[in-house]
Amino acid sequence: MTNPAPSAAPRTRVVGQSESFTQRFSSTPRGARLARRLTVLQIERWGMAPGSEVSDRAALVVAELAANAVTHGRVPGRDFELNLTWLHGSSLRIEVSDTRGERSLPAPGRLGRPYPDAECGRGLLLVEAMADRWSVQERLPAGKTVRAELDLRRPVRAPRLTVGKSLDLRELREDTRPS
Repeated sequence: MTNPAPSAAPRTRVVGQSESFTQRFSSTPRGARLARRLTVLQIERWGMAPGSEVSDRAALVVAELAANAVTHGRVPGRDFELNLTWLHGSSLRIEVSDTRGERSLPAPGRLGRPYPDAECGRGLLLVEAMADRWSVQERLPAGKTVRAELDLRRPVRAPRLTVGKSLDLRELREDTRPS
C-alpha cells in the first residue's frame, strides 16, 4: 500500500533571485490535498498571505494539477512531485510531475470544451484560466511535467500580526486586500 504521507523531507533552495521548494507525494487523494496545503504554507513563508490573490490562484492550480497527476498520471508505487519556484518580484512557477508519459496533453490554447453533462475535462481549463502561462514538458526518463506560471501583479504585503494575539484568517484576508 502506498504511504499517504509526503515521501521525503521537502527541499528548499535559494539560487540568485529565486527560491524553490520541492516535495514528493504519494499518488493518492490525500497526497494531492497535502500538496495544495503545503503550497499555501510555502507561499506564506515567502510573504504572501493565505487568501491573497496569488495564494488562492496557486492553491487552485496545484489542486487541479495534483488531482490530474493522481487520477490520470498515476503509476502504482510511484509518487508525483511538486516544485514551486518564486522568482523574486516577478512570478511564481508551479510544476507538477508524474511518471506516466504515454498520455499526451493538449497544448495551451488548444483545450477542447467538455460536454455540458461531462463529469471531467475541466481541470486544465481552470489551470489555463488561473495561470498566466502554462506548458507540458516531457520528463526523463519517464513521465511529464505540467508547468504553470503566475505573474505577481501587485506588490505583496506581509500581514500585520501582533505577538501574543490569536490568528484570525479573516484579519489576514482583510489585511492583504489592495488599498
